[in-house]
Amino acid sequence: MKDILQELEERREVARLGGGQRRIDSQHAKGKLTARERIELLLDEDSFEEFDMFKSHRCTDFGMEAEKPAGDGVITGWGTINGRLVYVFSQDFTVFGGSLSETHAEKICKIQDMAVQNGAPIIGLNDSGGARIQEGVDSLAGYAEVFQRNIMASGVVPQISVIMGPCAGGAVYSPAMTDFIFMVKDTSYMFVTGPDVVKTVTNEVVTAEELGGASTHTKKSSVADGAFENDVEALAEVRRLVDFLPLNNREKPPVRPFFDEPGRIETSLDTLVPENPNTPYDMKELIAKVADEGDFYEIQEDYAKNIITGFIRLEGQTVGVVANQPMVLAGCLDIDSSRKAARFVRFCDCFEIPILTLVDVPGFLPGTSQEYGGVIKHGAKLLFAYGEATVPKVTVITRKAYGGAYDVMASKHLRGDFNYAWPTAEIAVMGAKGATEIIHRADLGDAEKIAAHTADYESRFANPFVAAERGFIDEVIQPKSTRRRVSRAFASLRNKKLENPWKKHDNIPL
Repeated sequence: MKDILQELEERREVARLGGGQRRIDSQHAKGKLTARERIELLLDEDSFEEFDMFKSHRCTDFGMEAEKPAGDGVITGWGTINGRLVYVFSQDFTVFGGSLSETHAEKICKIQDMAVQNGAPIIGLNDSGGARIQEGVDSLAGYAEVFQRNIMASGVVPQISVIMGPCAGGAVYSPAMTDFIFMVKDTSYMFVTGPDVVKTVTNEVVTAEELGGASTHTKKSSVADGAFENDVEALAEVRRLVDFLPLNNREKPPVRPFFDEPGRIETSLDTLVPENPNTPYDMKELIAKVADEGDFYEIQEDYAKNIITGFIRLEGQTVGVVANQPMVLAGCLDIDSSRKAARFVRFCDCFEIPILTLVDVPGFLPGTSQEYGGVIKHGAKLLFAYGEATVPKVTVITRKAYGGAYDVMASKHLRGDFNYAWPTAEIAVMGAKGATEIIHRADLGDAEKIAAHTADYESRFANPFVAAERGFIDEVIQPKSTRRRVSRAFASLRNKKLENPWKKHDNIPL
């Protein structure tokens, strides 16, 4: 018996070394942690339970039968984050460059199936050179099996991808179908075809970092939701995100202890909106002052900065926030911001996370580039997402809510539950100057008359009371009491039940 136990421990020791000490040292030299070190940092101490430690590939071509490392380049299993169950896979770059083989894919599929069956999030730590060329179509089939499970798990359990090294070719499509993608600066990249192929096909000379680095995907493409300085910070932030999310679509988000008065009054908010309607202010100040302990987890911070998305807590309960940012493009909606916000709203609706919308929007961004890029269809995505959502929706209009953008931003007409406005709110088809020049076109040559007409329009529409008279605004509230009013609103909506008509699925304007 002792011999068998000794053999087990020796086999485990070999499996834990992955591709061997030399390759582990090489991984460390690049500023990267090993696959096992990453799991240790991500999960609670001593909570990881591993599956398939001894599984190895079956390939006999190209001399592969001579090297069959245990685990086959990916570590899979389950553990806990702050006591809550998660499933995890971590690709091991020290074994065949983390390349995906048939058996490597089988290991990932196994925990994907278990996660859906048991209702827990899936976290993938990606560090892979792509498909294992020696296995040919078997490797490609493995990818497709993983993709299919990503699709089936979508909206059932949260899926989080952390790109911690190369992620190229077919490997990028699995993360692309997950709910959140995070990258590590300078050591991770994603692209469908690498710099060498790009040069051959299009004659473009580009580095891996420029083509698919963290900066590219967080600022330009919107593929990634955030980028962090190193592996340690990335894993710590993933732990923080998981604390905001429910385990699956049948559970409510977790409730955390809070040490902040729900009725807290913030007198500084009474002067947040400047007197000049064209002067910007920082909407993040309002978010921080509404949130429990000022804690805000922002999603896609570096992309489409004219809209803000992320998570806060109110009375310890997770709330998704969508807010126009007057500091950037005056808070206009455009193609990028509409896509960013629509995806976030749909995620919240999938997982029963209530949505708080903070509105200061002068309309959609005009111009040929927007129209040629399809702003109509992209803007409709956000409209569709809000109208489809059945979760509690509370909206606060702080200043401008003009034109179609007023409708899109969680208006009463899109089944908003509580629609509040500050006294500084202006709800109208357009700004006073533009409206006056259309209505009183005949007086355009007379500056005094135009000024009088503009003042008249402002007195009638540059306030929230016309909309309140119609019932489109439930209450005009004092800015300083926003946290109290919003907290009470969400508290009253905790048992909300609303169902859409039966359908196989909708056809959102993609």
